[in-house]
Amino acid sequence: MGRHRFYIFLFMVITLNQYAQTDELNQFWNEYAFTKDLSHKWALELNVGLTTSSTPEDSNIFCNITQGYGRLWTHYRPNDRWKVSFFYAYYFNKNVPELNQREAPEIRMAAQGMYRILKEGKCKLNLRGRFEDRHLHNENGYSETVMRFRFQLRTVYCFTNNENTKDAFYGFLSDELFFKSKSQVSGPDLFDRNRATVGLGYFLNDNIQIEVSYANEIMPREPVDQLVNAIQLNITFNNFLPNLIKSMAPKKTILE
Repeated sequence: MGRHRFYIFLFMVITLNQYAQTDELNQFWNEYAFTKDLSHKWALELNVGLTTSSTPEDSNIFCNITQGYGRLWTHYRPNDRWKVSFFYAYYFNKNVPELNQREAPEIRMAAQGMYRILKEGKCKLNLRGRFEDRHLHNENGYSETVMRFRFQLRTVYCFTNNENTKDAFYGFLSDELFFKSKSQVSGPDLFDRNRATVGLGYFLNDNIQIEVSYANEIMPREPVDQLVNAIQLNITFNNFLPNLIKSMAPKKTILE
């Protein structure tokens, strides 16, 4: 009887260990944003991004290109605390057999609201909620709709006295929860993932902002959970096109 209990206990340990296994990947996320202020309250933004990843056999974060995307935003600020945004995006998820990822083009639309809890002093605290309407091609060749809700808490601390201007230097920390609807392409689970991010930002000048960060993303999956360690590079060009045109325009000379 004692031997049977030992076998049962051993079986439970092996089973729990199997479900506790995690596939770990290292990735590089880079995104380039181009913004244009239309007025004091309205702005446009274009994002272009690319993701590369390691594989179980190769730890190089540039081993495979897994995703590329373009995203167009409209932003509206009704006051100094609220920011409401909408975007339309196309994501190309590349076929990567080494990661069990198949080619799945995606059209995504979203509505987002951000609220500034703390906006005075060196420390800022923001709440952000985003509702995404995703249309992904599944294995049967047709588009499947997946709804996803994301909730993020983000804090920013400015190390310099100046903010949002040349030579401003800051750090940031955030955590984001993802919830999704059940579908064939996205899986049966309601909870999608948790993403924690820590990083540093720097304003090169009034129009160029650079952020470098580390993101830890945990995705509960059956039978093996997925863990992603990602290095992020985000570069924002504010009013990029008007400034570029202005810099290239010939200067007028005054004739005496």
